[in-house]
Amino acid sequence: MNNNHRNNRNTAPRNNQENTKNSYNKINTERGDTLIYAMGGLGEVGKNMYCFEHENEILIIDSGVRFPEENLLGVDYVIPDYNYLVKNNRKRKVLIITHGHEDHIGGIPFLLKSVDIEAIYAPAFAVALINKKLEERRMLRSVKIIEINDRSSVKMQHFTCGFFNTTHSIPDSLGILINTPNGRIVHTGDFKFDLTPVGTNSDYQVMAYMGQIGVDLLLSDSTNSGVEDFSISEKKVAAEILDTMKKTSGRLIVATFASNVYRVSQILEAAVACGRKVIIFGRSMENVVTIGRKMGKIKVGEQHFLSPDQLGRTPANKTCIVCTGSQGEPLAALSRIANGTHRYIKLIPGDTVVFSSSPIPGNGASVNQVVNKLFRAGANVLTKSILSNLHTTGHASQEEQKLMLQLIKPKYFMPIHGEYKMLVQHKETGKETGLADDHIFTCANGDVLILRNHQVFESSWRIQADDIYVDGNDISGVSTAVLKDRTILADNGLVAAIIAIDSKENKVLCKPVIVSRGFVFIKDSQGLLREAEQIVYAALNEKMKERTTFSELKNCVRSTLEPFLYNKTHRNPIVIPVIINSKTAMAAMAQARAARATKRPAKKKEPQNAQS
Repeated sequence: MNNNHRNNRNTAPRNNQENTKNSYNKINTERGDTLIYAMGGLGEVGKNMYCFEHENEILIIDSGVRFPEENLLGVDYVIPDYNYLVKNNRKRKVLIITHGHEDHIGGIPFLLKSVDIEAIYAPAFAVALINKKLEERRMLRSVKIIEINDRSSVKMQHFTCGFFNTTHSIPDSLGILINTPNGRIVHTGDFKFDLTPVGTNSDYQVMAYMGQIGVDLLLSDSTNSGVEDFSISEKKVAAEILDTMKKTSGRLIVATFASNVYRVSQILEAAVACGRKVIIFGRSMENVVTIGRKMGKIKVGEQHFLSPDQLGRTPANKTCIVCTGSQGEPLAALSRIANGTHRYIKLIPGDTVVFSSSPIPGNGASVNQVVNKLFRAGANVLTKSILSNLHTTGHASQEEQKLMLQLIKPKYFMPIHGEYKMLVQHKETGKETGLADDHIFTCANGDVLILRNHQVFESSWRIQADDIYVDGNDISGVSTAVLKDRTILADNGLVAAIIAIDSKENKVLCKPVIVSRGFVFIKDSQGLLREAEQIVYAALNEKMKERTTFSELKNCVRSTLEPFLYNKTHRNPIVIPVIINSKTAMAAMAQARAARATKRPAKKKEPQNAQS
């Protein structure tokens, strides 16, 4: 949104609400409105980022990443587009973190590079993880980080925030009460209701009290909207894992999410109870265990851990290996164990591998590949099923979502944190608890809600909220053109046409040399490549009958070679012309062609003025 647009909305008249409604019952914003919008987290699971704006202040809740799908080749992270916040850099901005999972804190380094953040407020465990993340990137001094808990308060000019404990799969998970000039908002963060939790219990009384004093808008976690009933208690999973360890006679390998700190703690305590020594593999798992022990969330002493060199000298029935890779990630520890490429672990018949997790949608095929390899190596593999409770979710199922709605009793409801299907299912749950259809908003990233005098409306405009694809640490983002090229390379390969010319005499010195990678097998395609060389040679000779440029020559090569290759193979490789402007290049080209014919390596000569 440009500045002119923003100025126009701020100067809109305050008393013409009816006149500003359009055919979709959306209204224009006015000075004094509180704006609510998501820059990530709607229509997806990941990159959670929710913003609350009032005049000169923006309160940001969470700053996460989403991990890329398989079609996003070479992309490391997906983050929100921070352009709107950059344009509003003069406004005061505070970031509050609900808990320490990557889809809530992973985007912080990228956000800090683009946007001026006055301070980050986060619960204790999240603070430790954020410090670790910023320390690795040498950004620790770039922002003030303040620890909060359920008794804390964050006061800005227009916003006052209080906090309440929720139950999740990581310690120190908080929900937030936001008081604004136009009404109260509750943001649940990620939550579940576990009546026998491993960690801190949910603040049921606080939630009920907020419902009694009145909440205008509830933003609530939708991840498990399609799951009926209540989720399984974490203590039942702990009991199942302990029972499995007691029954297992050989070596035990347990794979789970490193971010599920309570689960990791239960696995380690069960191993100690069964007299097993523990060894941790996977960088993220090692970091979480180190931080968890330092903060007292994981109560397992140093004497119970093995180093890699001690693993081979420890009896199999006295060993428990805890590792990453429960989602079939190709570079994670479990995948390397299954492939036989792990530096310290080789599977032996009789090993038991426990998946204390469920496949995230889209990861099922990868997990199955790992499971098959484990079975092939002779391991016994146990996964969550109707017969075993080896995993439970950290997110509320339908009945828990209904309980949250009944406790908070909001006038308006906005489902968050979920794919569109999940948001719609959560909307139906809200209607079951008595909320009117027009008081529930299923929004997309960038949609703006207006809180005005305890009423919520949909705005007639939206902010820019695109995905930014991060390759490495470059937050400028990978362009869609680059991603398209990567897809073409993966599907169709590459063809390079190497051309020697003399620009002074304006002529092609010899036939081009065409090289293929990932397109055709050169040995079986000599006829095709020779024909391609002849066609390109003829086109270039015709082109160079007149004065031309390097750019025009490259276009000539592409426009000639691409249709020829498609007609012959029905494939579209990327065509890269390489133009060498040198008389000495002709001999090198001839030698290269001869070497290709005889399969002998050519002697290299350094060409001059190479253009590619």
